[in-house]
Amino acid sequence: VQLVESGGRLIQAGGSLRLSCLTSGIPFDDYKIGWFRQAPGKEREGVSCLSNTDGTTDYTESAKGRFTISNDNAKHTVYLQMNNLKPEDTAVYYCGVGRVGSIACRPFWFEYWGKGTQVIVSS
Repeated sequence: VQLVESGGRLIQAGGSLRLSCLTSGIPFDDYKIGWFRQAPGKEREGVSCLSNTDGTTDYTESAKGRFTISNDNAKHTVYLQMNNLKPEDTAVYYCGVGRVGSIACRPFWFEYWGKGTQVIVSS
């Protein structure tokens, strides 16, 4: 399984970014794919996840109303549209895949990871 994130950069507060996760080699039909982030000195946390099984989505409280996860199966890509960015959104954003589409959107359940893309939101 290979996951390659892109789209992160320095951006001013209030701006928008779209992150992309190009996937390849996922051998399961039933899985969950998600976006996670890790800020300096903090643990990795879930942001938003999408079940490939039934299309259901999960969002953490901080992401609700501002972020949207989507996928383009033809392009093997999962996106995270982030609007109204805040300085506290600054982190390395990772794409992860876990077996079984019903798992919680928490890093513990995810087995495969990309290398991440850095998002810096300036105030």
